[in-house]
Amino acid sequence: MKKDSPSFLLYVFSFFLLWEWLRPIKQLTDTSNMGIFIVFLIISFTASFLNIKVIWQTLLMLNFILFSIHHLHYEGGLLNLSWLSSFIRDCKDNIRLLLSRQWYDLSNEFRTLLFFLLLALMVYLINYWLLRRQRIFIFFFMTLVFITVLDTFTAYSAKNAIIRTVVAGFAVMGMLTFYRINQKEKVDYDAASIRKWMIPLSVMIVVSVLVGMAAPKAAPIWPDPVPYLTAKNDKSGTSSPKAGLHRIGYSTDDQALGGPFVGDDRAVFAYEGNGENYWKMETKDMYTGKGWIASGVTFSSFKKDDLIPIYSIPAEVERIKGTARVILNGSYKFNTIMYPAGVTKILSIQPSNQNSNQFLVDGNNGKISFVTNDQQPVVPQTFMVEFDIPKYKASELMKTTAFPVEMNRAYYEKYTMLPTNLPPRVKELTEEITKGKTNWYDKAKAVEQYFGNSGYLYDQKKVAMPGEKDDYVDQFLFETKRGYCDNFSTSMAVMLRTIGIPTRWVKGYTGGEFQAYNDEGSSKLFYEVTNNNAHSWVEVFLPNLGWVPFEPTIGFSNELTINHDSKDNAVVNSQPITQPSVKKSEKEEKKPQTTKRVSNPSTGIKTVVNEVKLHGGRILFSMLLLAGAAFLLYRWRGRWVPYLILFLYRFKKKDENIGSAYLLLLIQLERYGLKRKENQTLRSYARYIDTFFATREMTRITARYEQYLYHQSLPKGTWKETRELWENLIKRTIA
Repeated sequence: MKKDSPSFLLYVFSFFLLWEWLRPIKQLTDTSNMGIFIVFLIISFTASFLNIKVIWQTLLMLNFILFSIHHLHYEGGLLNLSWLSSFIRDCKDNIRLLLSRQWYDLSNEFRTLLFFLLLALMVYLINYWLLRRQRIFIFFFMTLVFITVLDTFTAYSAKNAIIRTVVAGFAVMGMLTFYRINQKEKVDYDAASIRKWMIPLSVMIVVSVLVGMAAPKAAPIWPDPVPYLTAKNDKSGTSSPKAGLHRIGYSTDDQALGGPFVGDDRAVFAYEGNGENYWKMETKDMYTGKGWIASGVTFSSFKKDDLIPIYSIPAEVERIKGTARVILNGSYKFNTIMYPAGVTKILSIQPSNQNSNQFLVDGNNGKISFVTNDQQPVVPQTFMVEFDIPKYKASELMKTTAFPVEMNRAYYEKYTMLPTNLPPRVKELTEEITKGKTNWYDKAKAVEQYFGNSGYLYDQKKVAMPGEKDDYVDQFLFETKRGYCDNFSTSMAVMLRTIGIPTRWVKGYTGGEFQAYNDEGSSKLFYEVTNNNAHSWVEVFLPNLGWVPFEPTIGFSNELTINHDSKDNAVVNSQPITQPSVKKSEKEEKKPQTTKRVSNPSTGIKTVVNEVKLHGGRILFSMLLLAGAAFLLYRWRGRWVPYLILFLYRFKKKDENIGSAYLLLLIQLERYGLKRKENQTLRSYARYIDTFFATREMTRITARYEQYLYHQSLPKGTWKETRELWENLIKRTIA
């Protein structure tokens, strides 16, 4: 193809097609500095258009990639090679993470490198389609599918993108058709014939686009697939920015609750203690109609072994002391930590050099954070907490019937606040459920038990998102009646607020899965908590007792320890800390093993299946990336194989090497396209090669090879003299 203006336009329009793949990234992800990637595409297309040798193209793009990574992620001078050694180490670590399928732990530097490599692959494929195949319809069609899918399922608007893609795609296909016709018919063309083709093509594209924009559009025939795929009901809208499938696990953003999620059994932490506990991360106090936010923060600091300045259990309540040692998973990223209700102290922290660090507690939201002395966040490896387990008296639980006038009224109003547009039927339902109950505890228990007796379903998949005019709680209570912990806990908290009972929403983890007993003769038990154990529940404020937990979610229990009074047997006594009934064998009893886990073949298979479900898209992407790399290596074999051959024989000095070197030369010549005919002698084939390359090198090498083949000996130094001729021929075959 000649480097005339139409071929230049081919690259220009192809660049615009590829640019359409990058435009949505900035809007839909947190990727910034897109200008650098655009410049990379311009450099790559320019190098391809100028037909620069592959080795120089590779060096040019590699230098630009390294410059960009340094500019985006490192400080200091570019020529200071310390950053390069750090980057190489980072790449090694990230390759190990790739092989172990820890996709979320990849560093930003390595992600940038992968993105550059993906763009380079795309540029090569477009160049191959333009120059070799002279076809671009597949890429054009994929671009249209890509932007239309994004327009349908995301916030990205493809209205203008469709127009740009159609113009660029039709222009490229029209020009490629012109080249194919001329090559097929072997017709020479000049500037006049090019204009005769390009002017009608331009007019056709412009007219088609203008007519398409101006023509009336019919209403959609099919219903919008988004509500179905996000498990929304027909009455719901799709206004929430959080709509779509989520992965279960603790997060800090709860402004838009709802929608389905998939499981995630990756470990978050493990703990040793006397029994199973719920683990709090934070509380939130302001319900918005769509989710929860915190009304503010009130930070105070404390040190190891100090009493934690968080709302404690009143002194008159009987308490049982408990301790637990928490071991965080290496991938845990939050600097806020989990703790049991009633936490009083942090007894130890590892690494031990962090013992002098400060801890911050947000008294308003119940968050506990580790920070250094200069207020930098720290994520520990292990820590030990001390906490109190309250033993409530039934008569004390049922004592509160109203908020005491002597207490802080602002505190009461804060935890009973509701949106002004909350549908009144929520309060009406709550009053019906609690009819006949006189105290706050009985009313809270009535609402807690209501969900298990009224046809509500626990479901993680077919879970609605509230539309623009829908209230999250109202939708769950009266329309869908199916959901998971967020639906049940938020509904209970809001319902109790409608009848004047202060509540707050709690986030954290359930007790996890029992793993093993600890040391022989010890009461310590070992539990593992995964992302699947992320949970939310409710705490009700009883002025005489403080914050009391309730568990409204179907299938879960976080019951209280209650001492019966002789006057009142209405409350069922239950114990939150339970010893699992696991019997040790005699063999296990004799072993002083600290922790023992039982392996189950089916568990391993289940884990693999879950990993495929969780990371199926990334696994497929990695396979496609590897397949693309293998395809490129195969397509470029005519460019890199000769260099590999030259490198392998550069350090060989024995004269006998001429035998294997000559056979490799024959293979390389055949790969280049100069195939040896059947029954053709080596001398005849050598003359054919010399005629093709206008040289005498092949004949001279063949003579030396025949001498070696028939006499099995060569004059000393023959390979040294012949290698230069051999290398010249190998270099001539580089495509």
